[in-house]
Amino acid sequence: MNWPLVPQQVMTGILNGGTIALIALGIVLIFKASEVYNFAHGHLVMLGAFLTWWFAGGEELGNELFNLPLWAATLMAVLTAMLVGLAIERVILRPMTGQPVLAIILVTLGLSQFIEGGVSILFGAQPKSNFPTPFSPSDVIRIPFPGAFNDTIILKQSLVASFVVAAVASAVFILFFQYTKTGLAMRATAENHEVAQGVGIRVSRIFGLSWAIAGVIATFGGVLLATVSGVSLNMATVVLVAFPAVLLGGLESFGGAIVGGLIVGLSQALVQASRNIEVRNSAEIVPYILLLIILILKPEGLFGQKRIERI
Repeated sequence: MNWPLVPQQVMTGILNGGTIALIALGIVLIFKASEVYNFAHGHLVMLGAFLTWWFAGGEELGNELFNLPLWAATLMAVLTAMLVGLAIERVILRPMTGQPVLAIILVTLGLSQFIEGGVSILFGAQPKSNFPTPFSPSDVIRIPFPGAFNDTIILKQSLVASFVVAAVASAVFILFFQYTKTGLAMRATAENHEVAQGVGIRVSRIFGLSWAIAGVIATFGGVLLATVSGVSLNMATVVLVAFPAVLLGGLESFGGAIVGGLIVGLSQALVQASRNIEVRNSAEIVPYILLLIILILKPEGLFGQKRIERI
């Protein structure tokens, strides 16, 4: 282990983990509301980033209709993502009600390929390096830290800003879910669909709302990723990191998703501090190794609910 790099990697890993945690929240939301494993969530993240890029100008498309500042482009992308989420639930998933879980999982996998193909046709398959961001690569924060490399921790301002936005968005979402009337209805639906419907909650409406909110969360996650690394089709692979975060924390726990995201980001960053090149190149599989260990010790995840079923 290259110990002088450890403080730098710890801070970088935690900041990266904030975005992963936000994306993981969207996966947990869909599972809690409808018990669907949404394997298309990473492609919704990618779609949100491409939409924001397009509303902000999208010079490569000759886009003269929109040339919005980042905040306005993000707002337009969020509204579009809400409509996409509603359409997915109403048109694709609602007819699947009562079908086996495996069939619904395969539908979300097919949906992911449909989104990727649509994005490739509409926006092109080439990465977009001109995503609008208020920060340049040279904008950094230097923190004195004895024992670190050159006694300084260097953090990109874009990464710090992404973490702050992810933290605020996560807090707002959890407060909404816990303390609003709509959030209470969503919690009741997540606990038991039949009982919720029996007390007058329109479960079908809650399902649609959940997918709309998941689209919003995915868009914010996509924008935060894009401000750091640009826009590309490969952004969809973030779901391969978010799913271990979800399972680490527990499939039904929002707090667990946040903790899991931070752990995944931290574990990947710490591997990068190794002196061994092969170990550094294995950063992508570290979350799965950690997940395997956690699930052996605690199958329901760190904060998951234990459910006892009569056989």
